[in-house]
Amino acid sequence: MTYASPHYVEETRIGFHFLSSYTWQHHVLRVAINDLKRLIGEPPPQGGTLLDAGCGQGKSFRLLREAFQPTRLLGLDADPHSLALAEAEGEREGIVIDLHAADCAQIPLPDGSVDIVFCHQTFHHLVEQERALDEFWRVLKPGGWLLFAESTKAYIDTWVIRWFFRHPMDVQKSADEYLEMLRQRGFVFAASNVSFPYLWWSRSKDFGLLERWGLCAPPPPGQREETLVNVAARKPVV
Repeated sequence: MTYASPHYVEETRIGFHFLSSYTWQHHVLRVAINDLKRLIGEPPPQGGTLLDAGCGQGKSFRLLREAFQPTRLLGLDADPHSLALAEAEGEREGIVIDLHAADCAQIPLPDGSVDIVFCHQTFHHLVEQERALDEFWRVLKPGGWLLFAESTKAYIDTWVIRWFFRHPMDVQKSADEYLEMLRQRGFVFAASNVSFPYLWWSRSKDFGLLERWGLCAPPPPGQREETLVNVAARKPVV
């Protein structure tokens, strides 16, 4: 398998299979997109150009179309095999999708050509995170949205994830570090544009079983190490 960029860490076979599963689409992608739509905090943007940065096998396409009704939907991924499956997914869903084999650190799109960048569970795979963020900023129009959903180091650096998946461990960040990185680049967001989901699949110690059995309550925000962070951030209108 040949990747479009040496700066993206290849997924394991188990991980690749998981990204095609119903669990991934229903319990991970669907939940994140609904939350990001809520975090925008106003009638969600409709129409325009939406870039799925790290689109993988295209399981987000239908959900993104339903949520934002983009006039043009773009998909970008560093893995040609994933893009072939994404193309088939688009055809199966009747969605016209413009696909690009590239790394997020070198997006082959003009400046200010995108209204929404959707980046879901992609950043923790990237070696050059700052360059990727610069590219998101460059391709977004003033006033455009970056919908950013990530697993934090607290989740990535656990035995179950290390066992089944592959990531560049030296670039993993906490929720606060991801938020600070977005602020430093110039993206703006308020507390109402941020959430810290504490979903069952992100808790590798017990996967939330103790709570579902009624044996304990989840620790509240501020008293736990966050495993996920979702942000609806905006590029300011200058």
